[in-house]
Amino acid sequence: MKTWTTTIFRAIKGIERPLADALFALLLLACVIAAGWLVARHDRYWDWTGEGANSLSPESAAILSRLDSPLRASVFADPQDPLGKAIERLLARYRHALPGLMVRFIDPQRFPEQARDAKVTLAGQIMLEYRGRRETLSRVGERTLSAAIARLAGTRAPWVAVLEGHGERRIDGEGGADLGRFAQELKERGFLPRNLDLATAADVPVNTHLVLLSNPALALFPGEVQRLARYLERGGNLLWLMDPGPADGLEPLLDLLGIGVLPGTVVDAKAAQFESKTPAVAVIAEFPDDSLGAGLKDPALLPGALAFETRTAPGWTLAGYLSTGSESWNETGRVEGKVFRDEVVGEQAGPLPVVLALTRPLGEDGQVQRVLVVGDGDFLSNAQLDAYGNRALGLKLLRWVSGEEGLFALPPDPAPAAGLILDQDRRLLLGLGALVLLPGLFLVAGLTMRWARARG
Repeated sequence: MKTWTTTIFRAIKGIERPLADALFALLLLACVIAAGWLVARHDRYWDWTGEGANSLSPESAAILSRLDSPLRASVFADPQDPLGKAIERLLARYRHALPGLMVRFIDPQRFPEQARDAKVTLAGQIMLEYRGRRETLSRVGERTLSAAIARLAGTRAPWVAVLEGHGERRIDGEGGADLGRFAQELKERGFLPRNLDLATAADVPVNTHLVLLSNPALALFPGEVQRLARYLERGGNLLWLMDPGPADGLEPLLDLLGIGVLPGTVVDAKAAQFESKTPAVAVIAEFPDDSLGAGLKDPALLPGALAFETRTAPGWTLAGYLSTGSESWNETGRVEGKVFRDEVVGEQAGPLPVVLALTRPLGEDGQVQRVLVVGDGDFLSNAQLDAYGNRALGLKLLRWVSGEEGLFALPPDPAPAAGLILDQDRRLLLGLGALVLLPGLFLVAGLTMRWARARG
């Protein structure tokens, strides 16, 4: 009896280890299957990069949240090429935020007819399709991709007529004083900027949503000013970028709106804080919490600006204004060397209004006409658009004067990755850790294991 029991016990001991291994394998397989089931039904995503490089920006997420129909992206690139893989990584961010996004890769060399139909000329271009509309992108990036999605989701493309023909700032120019970069901002947000020469056009087109007017170098003809006045009289919106100096034939528009211009150029002592080489820079550092300034934080710099009186013509309402600080005034003399305010000649101490927002009701249907007059055109120029908060201010003013309060914001351009810079102490600690600490830990671990085995 004892021999039989001993035999059974030895048999059980013999299969104990294989049984334990089999049970472990079954449990591991069950865990893998359960993990796969959970991942398939409960997707979770974590971006552990310091700058959120693998996640969509809040601006892109807001644009995607407005979509109510399927969005399709056709990528004309080989998915196995490095370019195709980079685009796939970019689109993966959009698929995570928009699970219904349909993405397909088309090799333009194997399917040239589809590439021609999509107007693709370079490998890596993306064609977006939404509600029967489509757009092919010439550049690939989060900003351009999100802007195209927002344009496709928009219901209309407002026309912006930009006055030209008398030496105004060119909307398609690349010079420092031109507005070419601001025009790109308009296009990315679905606006259609178009040049308008009133010397040849009979009138401002009726489908114009907004007229952008900058001070001309040559005086306008009386007939051109009359066409602008008729545009305002019938309820057109106007963004007027003024500058110090003569109005060059635009005086009737000032009278029509009832705008009073202070003499001279704004001088602001606060400009020295922004490393300005001249005090003739109007600094808008404080913004009201209204539709004109809400959400703006960074100060805007308006070089060579003029200031206004806070009055309007009958029928118009001053809806709001932006002004400089208390350290500014309207300098009527030459801005050279040290300048001081002279009350005798009518130089007024700040705050001074440099942006006026005027409204006028149109009929009984609740529509409102909007006119925005800015005492400077340089802050939107190619040379100044990226200075401090100028771009944000320009886009805020565009939202207000166009009546597009829901105008979408675009993600910022990607900032270059910050380099890793180690001081002398950190380099010393890193070297000691690699040469002494880690080898010492491994040595201690090895000796501990040897000692434990020797005791066992």
